[in-house]
Amino acid sequence: MANFNPDNFYPDKRVSERTRMEHHTDQQTLGHPILVGELVAHFREHELIDLGDEGKAYSTRNRCNSVLNKWILPRWQATKIDEVRTVEVEAWLRALSLARGTKAKIRKTLGLLFNHAVRWEFATRNPISGPVRGSGVRQSEKRERIPEVLTAQEFRRLEAALPVRERVLVCLALSMGLRRGELAGLRWEDVDVEQLTLTIRRSVVDQVVGKLKTEASQRPLPMDVRIAKLLQEWHSVSKYVESQQYIFATDSNRAGGQRGKQPVSLAKIMRYHIQRVALTVGITKKIGWHTLRHTLATSLHHNGEGIKVVQELLRHSSCRITMDIYAQAVSVDKRRAQSRVVADFVNDLSTA
Repeated sequence: MANFNPDNFYPDKRVSERTRMEHHTDQQTLGHPILVGELVAHFREHELIDLGDEGKAYSTRNRCNSVLNKWILPRWQATKIDEVRTVEVEAWLRALSLARGTKAKIRKTLGLLFNHAVRWEFATRNPISGPVRGSGVRQSEKRERIPEVLTAQEFRRLEAALPVRERVLVCLALSMGLRRGELAGLRWEDVDVEQLTLTIRRSVVDQVVGKLKTEASQRPLPMDVRIAKLLQEWHSVSKYVESQQYIFATDSNRAGGQRGKQPVSLAKIMRYHIQRVALTVGITKKIGWHTLRHTLATSLHHNGEGIKVVQELLRHSSCRITMDIYAQAVSVDKRRAQSRVVADFVNDLSTA
């Protein structure tokens, strides 16, 4: 009896399996990612590189790489792209003992990764965003605690105790809501003392000059005359005052040939200078550069400024961002609002 060959009885199965294997080989030959780890490599090669104005900012690329290395690859690199399921990702994120903000960054990075897969036709769906609104991975981005802000009295105490360079830095950051990279990237050519404006043209992160976060960030900002005088005071004592030089250029011996040619490390300025002085003047709040941006937003809100004015001063791309993230009501406002309601009801009850 001839040897039994099941393929002779199931030719469709044989052809289907052979076709599947050939297709798999063709995909690998053409560089078609099969696994999430391979997709990450392709994503890095084509998206997380410096593409100038057409690509992602350095800070965004750096953050994506960090999230990919620390969280996404260890869990998902050996998983096939088409086997990543929305509910499975959601359950994984829920189980991580991380802050909501960190989980939101992981979700966003995964979403970008699968957008890349869809764009390159490696996948037909994005399991993170889902096909319709609300069908993707659900992950709250609400803050678990209200960001710290400084009172006017606290800021005055801090400012008065700082040397001129640090005083100018905190006053600029507070009055204009500058992000750390924008503050580091300021050059003297960006200051117009006559028009009392400051134009943000670049952001410097880890000594890499990059583009700004939004188009709105590039508009000239109004500058109070007192801030202009502070800048002139710093200009009069700074070693580096040419128009193309950074306003806060480093003069550290460690910088070597880059002295005067690159900005100081604002992270170190905050940690070793400003935070230490804050403690000496009795400020126990955990503060950073973004604290000053939050303080501006909260003060504008407390003063009753219109949401459009607040949005443009903070240079957000939309009013929703301004409302959701920054415009926190201070306790005094909430107590006053509550007291008005109680007073109305108490008066009515007392006369009953």
